[in-house]
Amino acid sequence: MDDKKILIVDDQNGIRILLVEVFSVEGYQTYQASNGKIALEIVRNEFPDLVLLDMKIPGMDGLEILKHIKQIDESIKVIMMTAYGELDMIKEASDLGALMHFTKPFDIDELRIAVNNELSDSSASGFAMGS
Repeated sequence: MDDKKILIVDDQNGIRILLVEVFSVEGYQTYQASNGKIALEIVRNEFPDLVLLDMKIPGMDGLEILKHIKQIDESIKVIMMTAYGELDMIKEASDLGALMHFTKPFDIDELRIAVNNELSDSSASGFAMGS
């Protein structure tokens, strides 16, 4: 890993701790934010490669944070996390540029694989996998 950066935005401390642990072990530089204000400050200062963004956060919600992230840097990849099955919000998130969403409680391995796939694609080194 060439020190790719992941920002984890969730108001639940337990989820942030779990995800920081998982992605640190994977070799990523991790940042965490419990609200939109902190998240956007980190985005402006650190320019993460990928943001794991909870849809429901007190104050500024996930969609609002997503809009701001894309205004700051269109190339930042965003994966939404939600405990709710609001299809309209999920659709709006993908219209705003979110790559995919995971419904809580999510399978941590599926999330890890999705993140690894997203971040390895952007740094594809021309080597063919498998065959």
